[in-house]
Amino acid sequence: MADFGIGVPDELARLSLGNGAEQPDSRAPDMNSAGIVAVDITDRFSLAVRTLEPGELIKDEFFTLFESVGALEIMDPKMDSGCIQPGDEFEELYDVGQPLLPEEVLGIIDQLICHEMSWHLGYPLSQTLFTSVYVEALSMPNPVGIEQAIFVRDPKDKSNDQPMLQVLRAYCLGLLKACGYVNERVRAEHSYEEEDFVTNTYNRTLLANVSTDSIRTAITEAKGLLQRLRSDAGHSYRAEVIDALEVRLELRDIFLQATECPQYIKEPNLAQIPWQQGISLLPALKSTHHLCKPVDDSFSAKLQRKLASTIPPRPIVQLGFDDAFGNLIRLFQDGLEIIGVLHYTDTQCLQTCVSAFQSKKPQPLVYVRTLLQTFLFDAMEVLGSMSIRQLIDDDLSIITLPASPLLDRLNDEIEVVHDPRFIVSQQMEFFRQRAAQPFLDILRTLCQNRCRVRRTLCHTVRAWDNLQVDAEEVDQVVQAQIKESPLSHMFLNASQYADSLPLSLSSWAYFYKLRQMEWIIQLGFELEVYQGDELAGMYWYLNYLAKCRLRHLERIKSFTVSKTEEIRALQAREGGHAGPQIRQLERSLSFIRLSLLDAAATWELSDALSCLYTVLARLGLVKPPGRPYSNDELRYELRMKPFASIGLPELPSFEDFTAGTKQQGTSTDDILEYCDRSLMGAKRAFETMTRLPPTESFSVGSHERWLDTAKNALKSCIAAGLAVKTIQATLRKREKVDMKFKVEIPTPDKAYHDWWLVPKLITLP
Repeated sequence: MADFGIGVPDELARLSLGNGAEQPDSRAPDMNSAGIVAVDITDRFSLAVRTLEPGELIKDEFFTLFESVGALEIMDPKMDSGCIQPGDEFEELYDVGQPLLPEEVLGIIDQLICHEMSWHLGYPLSQTLFTSVYVEALSMPNPVGIEQAIFVRDPKDKSNDQPMLQVLRAYCLGLLKACGYVNERVRAEHSYEEEDFVTNTYNRTLLANVSTDSIRTAITEAKGLLQRLRSDAGHSYRAEVIDALEVRLELRDIFLQATECPQYIKEPNLAQIPWQQGISLLPALKSTHHLCKPVDDSFSAKLQRKLASTIPPRPIVQLGFDDAFGNLIRLFQDGLEIIGVLHYTDTQCLQTCVSAFQSKKPQPLVYVRTLLQTFLFDAMEVLGSMSIRQLIDDDLSIITLPASPLLDRLNDEIEVVHDPRFIVSQQMEFFRQRAAQPFLDILRTLCQNRCRVRRTLCHTVRAWDNLQVDAEEVDQVVQAQIKESPLSHMFLNASQYADSLPLSLSSWAYFYKLRQMEWIIQLGFELEVYQGDELAGMYWYLNYLAKCRLRHLERIKSFTVSKTEEIRALQAREGGHAGPQIRQLERSLSFIRLSLLDAAATWELSDALSCLYTVLARLGLVKPPGRPYSNDELRYELRMKPFASIGLPELPSFEDFTAGTKQQGTSTDDILEYCDRSLMGAKRAFETMTRLPPTESFSVGSHERWLDTAKNALKSCIAAGLAVKTIQATLRKREKVDMKFKVEIPTPDKAYHDWWLVPKLITLP
């Protein structure tokens, strides 16, 4: 390398990035300099300032909007975390090394439980756990080992040796470590910040550098200390208080184990142990809460000043212990319940289980929902042991491809490119790659909060519409390769279906698309998206979709029945017994039967409710509110926006929608008669569904909740029938219904079923 500076002008060689210009003199100018007349205004300024109230702002005409908004935060207690009220101190002066009574430690721990549950409910750490001076003392400065995680960092201070502070320290260590696990789990899965859960830790690590084993050791040592105190006659601690503290330490250790349960994803029996232990321990926690002595000074909103945040100061969240305990026990119960998902039966049972679990009221906490996502999708495996291909193939074998050569694994071993089996294998793999994301999105979507489920379905249904188009192309290729013959039985309406080929893959995609379209409408009822005068129209459209699904299922059934008869005839000729093919076909027929019942019940009940609300509108019992900036057609476009781009089923025109809803050419009596018949049909369908065992209802693992849902829908049929009979009886007497009754449309939480809002007729005095 050439020597530095050789051949370079001296001026350039002497340049250096480090040789900047000299720093200007930052000293104040000399007041005695010539031309400067100094006037001391300190006294006058101080006198003028005393006339202002704290937070009062003085500005001139050149004070811009940007400066005004910035100034709003200054000296405003609601915006400025550094604002100090008169007579107050900037720092929190609470001494974390002061002696504590066992009852006070109990009170601090129970308050920490309340704050922990508030965090799980969606409040930020800045308003919950990080308002504890003990949590702050353990967290900052950030400890790099268990030895540094103490309340008082001064090695000469012996206050850390106090027994009660050792107990509180052990509990706080377990609390922060568990919160760290929860936070990482939520961040790793799909959730919505500020909508479900706040993951911001404000530059705190939640003891990420402290090992879990060392924290468990600290908890064990604290429990041993309590046992020694119980047997030591030299202490005046009450035994019941010592027992209560031990229960809380034990619960802390158990929950720490529960947060690590995903490591036992292939051993469900081990994964559920900490959840079971926690449930059995919680009654002792509640029964000893009365022993607590609150220490309110140990929690302070002033600690928000130390957090790395631009958020204005906010008050501490005050969640009552009863509410916190209710959420805590619900957390453990739901955590135990989702372990049951690991016991896989088939894809439809899995979907039923996830859907039923997520529809619980109140909805499971976000941590449990993200834990469920981990079980479902961790490391690109479903339930820790199944590939996505296995899941899709299992679902196809249930719905449209039972005992089909298209799913034969031996096709993958064929390497001759002209062999039909090789082409089938390639096409099926292409289809699986296209279907994997939309199919998994159904399960992932169901793990979100209910509002987000509906919103996401409005997007995923378009993905399924595109998948159906791709599936039709694959269907044509594979059917040509396997030389699949058309259906010889004429079960179908020839005017609706151009041919009788199965089109199994596109039929599968169309089935799921229809189900999701129905879910969007049904969730609209659950989430109170529609107003009272819109219910007739939306139930009419739900009836339209259910009718499409029913006809599609009848088409699928015809091919499955034909194939079943063919294989049974072949086995009868060969004298064989029922093999795996027949079992697959019987399982498929069971699912089709269940789906037909569900579609028929949805068709009949939605049709009946649409007619009922139409009659109520005619009688003036359901009136539209004033909408000066809207009309029926604009509102129709808004409601149908999620389905506007869907090719099949075709979206009804506004004229067809209006005609089907209002039924202008039909008398009120005829509508009520038709409504009554529809309710009877829906009632029979739901009654049949309630008698199905778990295997035939595809609800293994969640049958009780599925059964409750079906029974609640049956109650809705009965309630609607009573309303129809009441209106019919009043009309027969030629009385004015609007003068005798008023209508109350129940909110979903007061209805028998969230999706079936049956109006209540209330007699007027």
